[in-house]
Amino acid sequence: MGLFDIISGKRKLARPAPDRLFALSTAYVLFETELGIRTRGLAGIVFQPLATADFDGIVRDMVEVVEGTSSDAGTKVEAKDDEYGYRWMVLRDPDFDDLVVGVNAVSSALEAGGYGERILCAVFAFEDARGRPLYWIYNYKRGTFYPFVPAGGQQQRDTEAELRLRAQVGAELPIEPELERWFPLWGIPI
Repeated sequence: MGLFDIISGKRKLARPAPDRLFALSTAYVLFETELGIRTRGLAGIVFQPLATADFDGIVRDMVEVVEGTSSDAGTKVEAKDDEYGYRWMVLRDPDFDDLVVGVNAVSSALEAGGYGERILCAVFAFEDARGRPLYWIYNYKRGTFYPFVPAGGQQQRDTEAELRLRAQVGAELPIEPELERWFPLWGIPI
């Protein structure tokens, strides 16, 4: 089987292992103890919504599941649509592991409903030792993470800090090897 088989639909491309998202929970220990990086208690998963009753039902059910299965403090979920037509399911919880589990629950529900191809990425909000925001983005299609560090100006990023993070964390996370795929996400609602 070759490229023609993939294009014609006879063979599907292998999807990344779904448990790769959980590598972030392990890496968070390194973030806190060695890098001085702390969670901001926010995460988001971004997908293209559909205006169907089935899709709306899945979204409604997954919000109930995420809010009902978190630890004592409780995960709060809020939906926000951005200017590009994507929906952000924003999760708030001081417990980082609950954020990872919640994002996984959302993606699993969408995939189980047949909407996995509509998922763009998951974003986890952090701050460095000086209180500056930084994000780790998980690309579902590639099963890889990459850092995004906004700089002080309008739509500017701190590439040096991103590369430093890659070097410091590379062994803990499956990092996207192609830097041109490290897409900045401006206007992140978390």
